This record gives sequence, C-alpha cells and structure tokens, in this order.
Amino acid sequence: MRKGTILIKGGTLINRGKRFSADVFIKDGFIEAVGADLTRRADKEINADGCYVLPGIMDDQVHFREPGLTHKANIKTESRAAVAGGTTSWMEMPNTVPNTLTQELLQDKYDLAAACSPANFSFYMGGSNDNLDEVVRTNPRDICGLKIFMGSSTGNMLVDNEVALDALFAKSPLLIATHCEDEATIRANAAVAREKWGENIPVAQHPVIRSPEGCYKSSSMAIELAKRHNTRLHILHISTAEEIVLFRNDIPLAEKRITAEVCVHHLTFNADDYATLGNKIKCNPAIKAERHRSALLPALLDDHFDVIATDHAPHTLEEKASDDYFKAPGGLPLVQHALDMMMVIEQRGEITLEKIVEKMCHAPAVCFEIDRRGYLDEGMWADVVIYDPSTDWTVTADNVFYKGGWSPLEGNTFKGRVRQTIVSGHLVYDRGLFFEEQRGERLLFARD
Repeated sequence: MRKGTILIKGGTLINRGKRFSADVFIKDGFIEAVGADLTRRADKEINADGCYVLPGIMDDQVHFREPGLTHKANIKTESRAAVAGGTTSWMEMPNTVPNTLTQELLQDKYDLAAACSPANFSFYMGGSNDNLDEVVRTNPRDICGLKIFMGSSTGNMLVDNEVALDALFAKSPLLIATHCEDEATIRANAAVAREKWGENIPVAQHPVIRSPEGCYKSSSMAIELAKRHNTRLHILHISTAEEIVLFRNDIPLAEKRITAEVCVHHLTFNADDYATLGNKIKCNPAIKAERHRSALLPALLDDHFDVIATDHAPHTLEEKASDDYFKAPGGLPLVQHALDMMMVIEQRGEITLEKIVEKMCHAPAVCFEIDRRGYLDEGMWADVVIYDPSTDWTVTADNVFYKGGWSPLEGNTFKGRVRQTIVSGHLVYDRGLFFEEQRGERLLFARD
C-alpha cells in the first residue's frame, strides 16, 4: 500500500555526481519534489541536518536461502538487515532448495518476498543443463536475469554441458549473469592440495585452489559466448587483476553489452586475512592476494567495473567452523554493512561518495534497466537513505541483523551509519527500529 507523505528537510543530497543542499518531498511512493526550502505539508517530517541523503542501494547479487535453507537465513531476516544498511532493492540467486529452474518455483519466491520483505525485490531464474524451455518463455520485463554457474558453488548448479551452455547464451531473452570459475581448474588444484593435506586443507589454500587462472579462463569463455551470440552478459564478483582487461571502459554503461560487478569483500580483504578470519571469509570466487585487491579499486574507478554488490551469502557459524576444507561452505554475510565498508575506503580518500552512489545506486539501475529507481529525481520511486556521517559505532553480535547472528566485521568500528531508510515511499527503518507492516515492491524492468 502506497499512501502518505514524507518531507526530508535540510540534508545534503548526493545524486548524479553532484552534492547539494535540498529538501525532498515524497508522496504516494514517489519523489514529487526536490528543492530548497520546500514548505509542503507532510504526514512525517524528517530533519536531515548534518546528514547525507542518498538514493537507496541496489544490490544485484544476494543469497537469502529461502526456500529450503532457512536454517541459514530467510527473506525476512536478510531483507531487514539490508534496509538497516541502506539497501532498498535486492536481486536474489536461484541456488535455493529446490533450485529456481521453473516459472512455478520462481513465482513461489516472489510470493514469499511480497509477504515479508521490507525492501524491493527481484529473483533470477536459474540456468541448468536442461531447462532452456523454461528460460525462453520468461518475460525479460518481469525478472532481473538468468543466473548461470560456470563453476560450482553453494547449491552446485553447475552448467557443464557445452551444448546446453551455448544454447542458453544463444536463445535466452534475459540478461545472463554468470559465476565464472573454471571447474576443471578447480578440480585439478583441489586434487593436488588433497594429496598434500587430505581433507584438512588450510583455508589459506582456497585462492590457490580457486585460482586466478580458473577465473580468467571461465570469464574469457563467457565473453566469447556473449560476443558470438550478442548476448547481454553481466559477470559477477570479479576478483582478479588479470580479468580487468576483458572489460571496456570507453563507452557509456547504457551502451555496454558486457558488464562487470565487483564485491565489497574483494575490495576490503586480501589473502593475509585468512590468518585471523579463516573460514569466515572463505567465499567463491576466493579472496586473493593483495595484488588483486589493490587492482580492483582502480578498475572500478575507471569504469572497467560497473557496479558494486555484496554476494551476501550467509551460513551458520557451526558450518563455517568445520575443519574439513571441503565441508566448510563458501560465502559470507555482508548486505547490512556494504555501505559501511565502502565508506571506510571513502574516508581513506580512495573513492568519493559520489562514485559510491554511482556504482551502488545509479549504475545497477542502468545496468539492469530497472524502472524508475536508482536516483533522487522527481518522478522516481522514493527509495532514500539518510546517512549520518558523525556517528561512531562498532559491529557486535548484538547489532547484527542477519539470522545467523554473526559478521566477519565484528569488532570493527565505523565512522558514519545509516540512520533511516525509505523504501517505495515508506519509512521502513529508523535508528534500529523496523516498521514491520511496510513491504517493498517487486522490481520491474524497462526492457524491450
């Protein structure tokens, strides 16, 4: 239900590469006016003096584990964590149980989200070796894309039939998002490690097993397929320096047929952090050596990489604590803290807040052709974050909203914090309080 009005007064807006003082008036779910000293009557007025007013973050890659894996997380808990961190829209992956490989299973997930998510939402259809018929009858205006695992990950939805893979690239009407790691390379590296350590392989070997060479080989193959068939391709979670050259930065994002995502953890951690965090930062593709981490940010700044996401992938602490390398799952929970992590980089002077907003808010809307979102423009859906840069706080288990109750960032102190989050015109989060009666909207896509 979209009704009511909100007036945000006195904040500093970050929008379309500019920083300026203005008020924002929201009515019936949309931004009706942006300007100085607005005097509209409103049901709710928010004083944003001293705060930044940002478009809502759009995360194009999350795993919320529902259905089938709800001991780890569910749509409600992880969506609450998302809005607490300023993420107002999310796109969720198909490696749930059962895998989201049919129209009916896809609709089941939409129904679940509509009943409980405070954030806006969309879901990927999963690609498999034998579901091309389901893929081709999917309306590209209705879902964010088709996810293809070109390397096994949690849920093992690997597409390893070359004929099926070629057909998906040739015939899919959808944007294809790929997880790119070469499975043969991973298996060969794992066999070498198993000979030396058995099942108790040190987690520091993870980026050796899931090597840069495997990432580059798979990404190159995906790009070759996309060029052959003129497929709209988006490669997820780039983690190596070598892959940067595969992507263009000489044309506007809206004209690109092949785009790339980088994730906050690959911008934050490096292989040295396995010594203290161990399996808590084990993920696929792996966090790698410092030379890779330090190359990713410049590639983001010069637009070889197009969007920032989280690949939020929760598991229980018990699962993560396994001494068996092959049983400890890959993935870490991040959606509540993505903006905080990027603001650390901003406070070091390595990126501007304007660029963060471009890559976390504007660019996902352009990349996925999302209808009327991603900007603080009049006529857009009112997805708005009020961020207080003066608040110091420390991540603890008590202020983590993930169902799993843990974060690899526990003990880290951040300067600045999301104060309020507005989704589709509703105030859904305010300084630790959630307004449970409010629901997000299904994302729609302005595609031909």
